[in-house]
Amino acid sequence: MSIMMIILPGIFAFVSAWWLTNRLCSPKSFLSILAHPNERTLHSMPTPQTGGVAVIGSVVISLILAASVLAVTQPSKPVLPKGVASGSVWIVVSMLLIFVVSFIDDCVGLPAALRLGVQAASACIIIWGVGLTLSSIPIPGGPNIPLGIAAIPVSVLVLLWMANLYNFMDGMDGFAGGMTFFGFGFLAYFGWQANFPVMLIIATFVAMGALGFLTHNFPPARIFMGDAGSITLGFLTGTLMILGVRDRIFELWVPVMIFSPFIVDATVTLIRRALRRKKIWQAHREHYYQRLVLSGWSHRRTVLAEYGVMILCGGLAVLYHHSTDDGRLIILGAWVGMFLVLGRLVKRLELQQQTVSHPVRSSKAASEATNVQAVLAEESQRVTVKT
Repeated sequence: MSIMMIILPGIFAFVSAWWLTNRLCSPKSFLSILAHPNERTLHSMPTPQTGGVAVIGSVVISLILAASVLAVTQPSKPVLPKGVASGSVWIVVSMLLIFVVSFIDDCVGLPAALRLGVQAASACIIIWGVGLTLSSIPIPGGPNIPLGIAAIPVSVLVLLWMANLYNFMDGMDGFAGGMTFFGFGFLAYFGWQANFPVMLIIATFVAMGALGFLTHNFPPARIFMGDAGSITLGFLTGTLMILGVRDRIFELWVPVMIFSPFIVDATVTLIRRALRRKKIWQAHREHYYQRLVLSGWSHRRTVLAEYGVMILCGGLAVLYHHSTDDGRLIILGAWVGMFLVLGRLVKRLELQQQTVSHPVRSSKAASEATNVQAVLAEESQRVTVKT
C-alpha cells in the first residue's frame, strides 16, 4: 500500500473537518442545532452541537478519496482483499446507521428504546455481517478464558457500552475530541505495525478528522460533537477493538488501556451510582472529570490533565504489547495503580474545596445570627410598657 494513499486523504480529513466545523459554528449555519445547559453538561450557554457531522463526514469522504486515489494510480489492484473489503463496507454501513439515527435525535429527540434498538441492530450487523466477536478474555501470565456461547451477547454489550459511554463522557470542552485523536492515533499505530490496512486507514482518518474538529472544540469550545458524533465514534471504537483482537493485532487489554480514560471513568461512575441506588439513567455530574471542574479546576486545565492521562495510557498499551508475560503483569499493575491514585487525588480536591467553602458559609451564618440578635435587641428597647 502506498503511503500517499494514507497521507493525502488524512490531510484532507483534517482540512475538511476543520473547514466544515468552522462553518457549523456560525449561528447562521444551515445546521444550527443548539445544546442547552442541563443536569449533565458543564457549559453555561447554548452551543452548536453539530461537530459530529464534520468529523464523520470528513472520514467518509476521505475513505472515498483513498479508494479513488488507488483506483487511479493502480487500476488493476483492489483497494482491499475481497473478504476484508466486504467487512469494511459492513463497518461503514453500521456506523452510518447509528450516525443518522443519532443526528435525528440531536434534531428532534427520539425515544431511548428506539435509539438503543438501532444500536443493537448495528451491533448485529458487525457480529453477523463482519463476523466480529470476542471469543475469549486473556489473562496475562495465565490462560485465556473462553466465552463460548456467551461470546455473542458479550460482544453486543461491549459495542453498546462503548457507544454510550463515549456519549456519557462527551460533557466537557475538548474531551471527546481529544480522546478520539489520541485513541485512534494509537490504533493507527498498531494497524501500521501489523500491516493491517483497515485499522490503519480508518483510525488515521478518524484521528485527523477529530483533530480538525478539536481546533474549534478546545476550551472555550465554539461547538460540540453531539450524539451523532460521540455515539458513532464510540461504536466505531468498540468495532475496531474487537476487530483488532479477532485478527490478533493486539490483545484485548491494549485497546482497553488506550481508551481507559473514558472506560474507567464511565464504568466506575456507573457502578458507584448503582451501589448508592441512584437512577443510573438519569443525567448527573458525578464523572471524575466533572468532579474536577466542580472542584474549581478550569475546563482547560482539566482537559490538558486528561490529555496527559490519555498519552500515558496509550504509552502503557504500547509497552504492554511489546512486553513479556511478566512485564505485562507489571504494566497492568501500574495501570490500575495509576487510576487508584488519580481517584484519590480527585477526592482530595473535593475535600479541599469543601474545606474552603464551609468556613465562608459558617462566617456568613454567624454574621447573619449577629445581625438577627442586634435587631431583636433593638426591637426589645422599643417596646412600650403599658400601665
